[in-house]
Amino acid sequence: MADKRDYYEVLGVERTASQDEIKKAYRRLARKYHPDVNPGDPSAEKKFKEINEAYEVLSDSQKKAQYDQFGHAAFDPSAFGGGAGPDFGGFGDFGGFGDIFDMFFGGTGRQRPRGPERGADLRYDLEISLEEAAAGLEKDVNVQREELCDVCGGSGAAPGSKPDTCSMCHGSGQVRQERATPFGRMVNVTTCPKCHGRGQVISRPCSTCGGSGRVMRPRRIHLKVPAGVDTGARLRLAGEGEAGRRGGPPGDLYVFISVRPHKVFNRQGDDLLAEVKLSMVQAALGAEIDIPTLEGKAKLTIPEGTQTGTHFRLRGKGMPRLRGYGRGDLHIRVVVETPTRLSERQRELLRQFDQAGSARAENKGSAQPEEKGFFRKMRDALGR
Repeated sequence: MADKRDYYEVLGVERTASQDEIKKAYRRLARKYHPDVNPGDPSAEKKFKEINEAYEVLSDSQKKAQYDQFGHAAFDPSAFGGGAGPDFGGFGDFGGFGDIFDMFFGGTGRQRPRGPERGADLRYDLEISLEEAAAGLEKDVNVQREELCDVCGGSGAAPGSKPDTCSMCHGSGQVRQERATPFGRMVNVTTCPKCHGRGQVISRPCSTCGGSGRVMRPRRIHLKVPAGVDTGARLRLAGEGEAGRRGGPPGDLYVFISVRPHKVFNRQGDDLLAEVKLSMVQAALGAEIDIPTLEGKAKLTIPEGTQTGTHFRLRGKGMPRLRGYGRGDLHIRVVVETPTRLSERQRELLRQFDQAGSARAENKGSAQPEEKGFFRKMRDALGR
């Protein structure tokens, strides 16, 4: 086993590589070194076998874990018990941990499914604005997904040829081995190393897909986002995932929605909250002001004497209800602004108002019409 190259080195990936990265590296190398692409080059055939061997181990989570712990010795029947690896009291002939547990507990080895297999589901993250969430939208998105190869129809075999029944396992995908053990003769059933459990081998792989029967393609998909969606909503598009295997159905596409924060509105369920600033004069005398809504401007009447923190509710001006009729409400909180730069005329008016208010407090009287006149003068002085 000493002359074997590290499987990660063979595929050109890091030991921390994901299964998707391992798969992509394998496909790239398989296309490059396939014997049909390099006729007459014996080194290409040797390289191709090495690539397949590395992928067979690293694409299987259990085999990968064994390889990460023990290296090539994990799959060498003579390694254990011979001093090169962990000593299990003379059980080296069992051929590794998987075989040991299979024999003792009646296992039959791991066999890859040979029937129809459903395709993988895909995820797409879509970010939209609050206005789009309120109105709903339709748009096209591009999704990268695995589809059946158009050239070979998903068989993996070159046009004019077809996969052959594996000569080693005769189409079963498994091989049986009888071994003499301290407990008698025992049968071990393992995945066929030649066809990797598929029961078929491809002697002339398709040059387009490299024998996998599948290719990555961008696909434009039309989405319909209903009005009222919020961050965390999920849309399911049945059959828009990756293609199935061996005639299996395709997977689904799941679209996860996130709504961008809005510069004016804060959303709470189906309701919207916004803050509006009032001048001191508007708050004192009352006013009719324009306030923002998702549909544009709306009129709001401010009564005289309004204080900071006062809330107003506009019914039906919030978000559409996703699973019902009607809309939420729009809640307006007002903030009274105190002027920071005053002219001498404005200061004088405020002093007069303050003196009038103090006199009224001493006499325990109510507000006089002339006090409102101060605010009207102030409004004129402020130009509002």
